Amino acid sequence: MKYSACVSALYGGKPVEETLDAVKAAGLNQYEFWSWWDQDTERILEAQQRTGLRPAAFCTRMVSLVESAHRNAYLDGLAETAEVCRKLQCSTVITQVGAELKNVSRGKQHESLAEGLKACVPLLEKNDLTLVFEPLNTKIDHPGYYLTASEEAFQLVDEVGSSRVKVLFDLYHQYITEGLNIERILKNLNKIGHFHVAGYPGRHEPLIHSEIDYPLILRALSEAGFDRTVGLEYFPQEDAAYGLSALTQILSPF
Repeated sequence: MKYSACVSALYGGKPVEETLDAVKAAGLNQYEFWSWWDQDTERILEAQQRTGLRPAAFCTRMVSLVESAHRNAYLDGLAETAEVCRKLQCSTVITQVGAELKNVSRGKQHESLAEGLKACVPLLEKNDLTLVFEPLNTKIDHPGYYLTASEEAFQLVDEVGSSRVKVLFDLYHQYITEGLNIERILKNLNKIGHFHVAGYPGRHEPLIHSEIDYPLILRALSEAGFDRTVGLEYFPQEDAAYGLSALTQILSPF
């Protein structure tokens, strides 16, 4: 199993290229970040070449997928993101799906989301990319967001029917929304393209400040043969560099 540091969360406010030396020093060889459009991708590329790090994932433009009228704008943003992926040698793109629409049925929004994800597949295949879409919790962090339940997310993967579209399963968010059922996760592991971890409560260091039993979960994922990436997306309570190095040591058996 591979791990990446989400530098947008760990080093919030710093340009991405200024964080990669710290990630390298912590013993990781992958990193991820949120938005590319407010970053200097030339400098990121230079920092990658200097450190030998590679991006595990970053986000595409935040355009709603539950609103069918926005689909062309979403696909245009994804095409732009694909160009950045080629430049930075990244193969996984993260997407949110948009806010719930108050005057449209959930059935119609689900249909729009499924059709929008299907529409992405040719572009993903052409660029050898995987798109991972993310359920989020609405109780604490993202009130008003459409997609919260893992069951609906897995259903969407089945409806799209392409290995290019998978779920980003954030263990912090799903713990808040529905609790964590390891059996359900393992049963759907082939539909998950990326994990995120953070501690609860507080969204801090996942194995240091958390009531979530991450050793149990990570061991189960490792034993099940999950070979993609787990992203460390948390807001540090300790010094960021110290905490990341300590966390890397704790994670090494998994």
